[in-house]
Amino acid sequence: MAYTTIDKPTDYFNTVLYTGDGNVGHAITGVNFRPDMVWLKERSSTSNHQLGDAVRGATKYLQPNTTDNELTDSNRFSSFDSDGFTQGANNGVNESGQTYVAWNWLADNTTGSSNTDGDITSSVSANTTSGFSIVSYTGSGTNNDGVGHGLGVKPNVIFVKHRTKTEHWAVHHDGLTSGKQLYLNLTNAEETTQFGSEGHTSSVFKLGTNVMVNLSGDTYVAYCFAEKKGFSKFGSYTGNGNADGTFVYTGFKPAWVMVKSSSAVESWYTYDNKRNTFNPLDKGLVNNQNIAEFTFAPWDFTSNGFKARQNWSGNNTSGETYIYMAFAENPFVTSTGIPTTAR
Repeated sequence: MAYTTIDKPTDYFNTVLYTGDGNVGHAITGVNFRPDMVWLKERSSTSNHQLGDAVRGATKYLQPNTTDNELTDSNRFSSFDSDGFTQGANNGVNESGQTYVAWNWLADNTTGSSNTDGDITSSVSANTTSGFSIVSYTGSGTNNDGVGHGLGVKPNVIFVKHRTKTEHWAVHHDGLTSGKQLYLNLTNAEETTQFGSEGHTSSVFKLGTNVMVNLSGDTYVAYCFAEKKGFSKFGSYTGNGNADGTFVYTGFKPAWVMVKSSSAVESWYTYDNKRNTFNPLDKGLVNNQNIAEFTFAPWDFTSNGFKARQNWSGNNTSGETYIYMAFAENPFVTSTGIPTTAR
């Protein structure tokens, strides 16, 4: 069996950098596919994170660092295009002269189709090759009701956001203690989960009854991720407190890593291979805050993983547990058996 089925990760996930021009109809290209989810952040100034997806519709946006409900504004995202996306003149996405980063994921290039695998019928855009799906559903208010996710394997990571109320982002991650969850917009350590106690499966994810994930009649969106060898890795590690930090094996050269302490109060941090093109990577963004890009806490991205290069609470305090999400620049070994090289 081949090491990986994805030799070119940029066919499914890609990061692009751009400078705002302040004009309506600003087309961002170079993504390499029509993105189904775009998560972007202004790098050079203070502004909220912005997230749009094709299932909810291009003009509808959420802000992952806030509890804000979904809003409609064609001045943020106006369309998802064959090689990127088009935006309006909102300062959070396109202020003239400001610099931005956009992280892009491919689902199935549709606005979603009906999925009846669970107790709750959902609308799903899923890519089973890369292990990513976007799921829209209406809550039932019933404990342990399942929602179809379309991945064909159990998701390792799930983000859920209430679309019409100001609620936290609930995060399931397999690297957390059983029965625990995190909040994408908060610094809290792991807490009791709002997901169902029966556990997620290859066809559905399970819900509790909390308003954050499953209030009867209310609408939600979920972003589901399943690990794929050579392309994505979702796990946990323990910090060692040294400049020669804990090495985390992913099986690929990372393009993007997001990390969060699960055992202590700490922010979510993201690094990528476009804002830093060589080691050490020291340009970070804080996913739960609106602050500009900062230079701090260097990482190394290697041919088969990543490691911290500083004793820092955000990624490498001795004895502290961290969960991470990572997507590939290149697999460690291609489907034809050819190894990649370090950066």
